[in-house]
Amino acid sequence: MAEDYTVQQGDHLARIARAFGFSDWQTIWKHPNNANLKNKRQNPNVLYPGDLLYIPDRQSREESCSTDKKHGFVMKTSDLKLRLTLRDQYENPIANASCNLILGAKSDTVTTDGSGKIEVDIQPDDHDGILIIQDAETPFESTPISFRIGDLDPVLETSGQVARLNNLGYFAGDIKQPDPATFQSAVEEFQCDNNLTVDGICGPNTQAKLKQVHGC
Repeated sequence: MAEDYTVQQGDHLARIARAFGFSDWQTIWKHPNNANLKNKRQNPNVLYPGDLLYIPDRQSREESCSTDKKHGFVMKTSDLKLRLTLRDQYENPIANASCNLILGAKSDTVTTDGSGKIEVDIQPDDHDGILIIQDAETPFESTPISFRIGDLDPVLETSGQVARLNNLGYFAGDIKQPDPATFQSAVEEFQCDNNLTVDGICGPNTQAKLKQVHGC
């Protein structure tokens, strides 16, 4: 039965789609009733708590085939990937480094590329993760780096701006209750580093640059 769903912290569309029995999140995202939300958020993986998402009815499909033969059916799904970029305290990429990636109960060895990037396939239900760098060339060796998939808020929201600044190494303070002076200082430092007008205000131009540099 079709219904409106209120987005919760940690939700992203692939996770919501699986919870409602959809194999492809695009069935929900492309529905006309979600056009306004799609235009506002743009990225289905970066939603905000309180957003209203329309969940349509699932559609059944029938295929005609003979009963005296075997038939194969292919279910379409959308790939979901986790992308991380590692840099040291001097903004240099932590390149070609072996890492232990822990997602839930699963642990895998992954290696960053020449620009410090990691890209792996994940499941919609993956949420809590830990990355441990196993490379003696970096001072961050054996330091657990925890992260949560789906918790990043849109860049339009202050919480999303603070999170991105923190992720990029600018101390912007607490995501839920940022100190105005601390947040302003972080914005100014980011603006200075990226040749923006330094006014301490995270307006449209700064938001766009923050989104670009952060990657989403």
